[in-house]
Amino acid sequence: MKIGVFDSGLGGLVITKAFVEHLPEYDYVYYGDTKNLPYGEKTSEQVLAYTIEAIKFLIKQNCGLIIIACNTATSIALRYLQQKFIPSYAPDVKVLGVVIPTVEEALEDNAKRIGILATQATVNSHIYQQELLKLNPNLDVFEIASPELVPAIENNDFATAYKFAEQYAKRFDNINSLILGCTHYPLIKTKLREVCKDGIKIVSQDELMGKKLADYLNRHIEIDICLSRNKEIKVLVSHNNDHYKEVAKSLFPNISIEEVLTDA
Repeated sequence: MKIGVFDSGLGGLVITKAFVEHLPEYDYVYYGDTKNLPYGEKTSEQVLAYTIEAIKFLIKQNCGLIIIACNTATSIALRYLQQKFIPSYAPDVKVLGVVIPTVEEALEDNAKRIGILATQATVNSHIYQQELLKLNPNLDVFEIASPELVPAIENNDFATAYKFAEQYAKRFDNINSLILGCTHYPLIKTKLREVCKDGIKIVSQDELMGKKLADYLNRHIEIDICLSRNKEIKVLVSHNNDHYKEVAKSLFPNISIEEVLTDA
């Protein structure tokens, strides 16, 4: 069985690279639903449908452990997948998200005031606020949606992304930690660290998910022993173009990107 990684676009490739750097011996299948991005502006019904289709596709790719790298899909679909869909469709498959590990990381330094920068759908779900307050009911949590960032990053328009990053940073002037609640945002984390107020910890998922996955596999030997170890990586998307090829090649120089049909 392989490790599957799903995202609404190519942002999750940054997370996949973190997995490969921490656990290079495993086999990975990455699927980016580039045809339907951005998820952050879609309805919950649309996101759920796209995510179920993606999970079915990765299961057909022989993935026994699937990580939903997309924060929007995690916030809308993960609970349904874990509690309803997977138990009946593929009970031996495990599906994980990125929110809980991120929340745990944000609270490591005893932060009292935490900011969330995320897509509109993720902010509307309040999933980060809910999970943070479960662990510390006395926290002050500030959520801001940033709908401009994902399209700019996917279109390789970093000048626009940086402009909006600077604007949003000014709105987080009295926090201890800032959670980057979208897998695209690690691509602008350097800019955010530059423009955010000194002393604010930037919690970027690419910097924590590798060690979190390693810890999960150490604690779940029954899953780990079922995973293949041939150091193979496959990158698949629902729509391909030259820019996507360039992004994939910048992260994985020796891997080609393939367009696939995912109708399950």
